[in-house]
Amino acid sequence: MADDTVGKDVAPKGPHGSSEVGAPREQRAADEPQKGFLSELFAPVAGFGVSFSTMFRKVATEEYPEKPRPTAPRFHGRHQLNRHPDGLEKCVGCELCAWACPADAILVEGADNDDTPLEQGGKGRFSPGERYGRVYQINYLRCIFCGLCIEACPTRALTMTNFYELADNDRGKLIFTKDQLLAPLQGGMLPPPFPMVDGMEERDYYQGKVTSATDDQKAFVEARDASGADGDRDGIVDAPGNPGASVPGAHDLAHAAHPTAAQTREGANP
Repeated sequence: MADDTVGKDVAPKGPHGSSEVGAPREQRAADEPQKGFLSELFAPVAGFGVSFSTMFRKVATEEYPEKPRPTAPRFHGRHQLNRHPDGLEKCVGCELCAWACPADAILVEGADNDDTPLEQGGKGRFSPGERYGRVYQINYLRCIFCGLCIEACPTRALTMTNFYELADNDRGKLIFTKDQLLAPLQGGMLPPPFPMVDGMEERDYYQGKVTSATDDQKAFVEARDASGADGDRDGIVDAPGNPGASVPGAHDLAHAAHPTAAQTREGANP
């Protein structure tokens, strides 16, 4: 097929109908000031047009921290060490969470439960079974909130809450200890150490057969507090790490006042 453009002028035309490629230099120089004047004239108008177009749109700014935006139910926030319905701890000190942590942010030291009477030097029982987590620390300067630790926990002792306001001007306060991570005592719970429910085994706790503290457990705790024998509770507070990073319970109080506190109970974000 023959080429129809052979012998024809196909060069781009200028504003005056002449070819820009072959246009005289004087003609191109005369066109440039006119283009520059028009661009300078309409540039401010274009800029104000962007401003006017956004003036009547819905404001997307969030009023934080006065009105924090609710997080998703499965949000990965601050960790929490859960308890059984009678108050005994679910953590058994297996250290699987520390092994699963890719950032090496968790430190766990397990210890044996001791059913020897406290008056005879016993350390007391803090969890069903043989062991419990005597020392538990999470370094939030390292934590990447990946959730692998809660996946590795075999007893559902460690979960992640919706609380995320962890910023602080002191690096030492971002190393949370066990007394800060333990879930607050709910109704029907007692502060350990105290014996298990009479006639119950460890598996009974995980099968949901224990619903609250019994009268015998309450009597034991009252007698323990009256005698001043707290077992190894002082040992937990004085454990290696940073127990004085903040006032015990201060983070729990801030957490309870958070709008998403109702979603941070155990099982809210498995």
